[in-house]
Amino acid sequence: MRLTTLATLALLTPAVAFAAGSNSGSAPKPTQTASDCKAGQVFDKKSKACLDSKSEVFDDDTRYDAVRELAYAGQYDRALLVLASMSDQSESRVETYRGFIARKTGDMDKAMEHYAKALAKDADNILARSYMGQAFITLGDRDAAQTQLSEIRARGGRNTWAEASLAIALRSGKTFSY
Repeated sequence: MRLTTLATLALLTPAVAFAAGSNSGSAPKPTQTASDCKAGQVFDKKSKACLDSKSEVFDDDTRYDAVRELAYAGQYDRALLVLASMSDQSESRVETYRGFIARKTGDMDKAMEHYAKALAKDADNILARSYMGQAFITLGDRDAAQTQLSEIRARGGRNTWAEASLAIALRSGKTFSY
């Protein structure tokens, strides 16, 4: 079994490099947002200062990157504050990260609620499917997790971190924190 998992990791190494929620190919890089800014603030590279996440300086993509960084750092309350500053609260990626944070803080019912909302908005949201699948693994429902993996693949998610992380979680029983 262990050899199978190691072989899977070796085969998926290019895909594993893609952190969920990102097109960058890696986990979010720490910035001053996570280390220096106060709750509800995001570091602005241009002014080299921490600004309120609601500032007009930031667009939603910048806010989303800050949410990913904070969530990856385990700063879930701070990530939720930045998430709340995004312009479209019903957007699929907002619901996805609300679900992720709920899952990581142990509220599986709320996590599933957010993942369902994300998928109702965008059935092709493979990140929401991967996170939902990992929640199913935590809950002991491997069949439901496998269904999400099949959906990811059917919706063009082959060779992505969303696919790789869920496939590895299905094999190992261990979920990911990003």
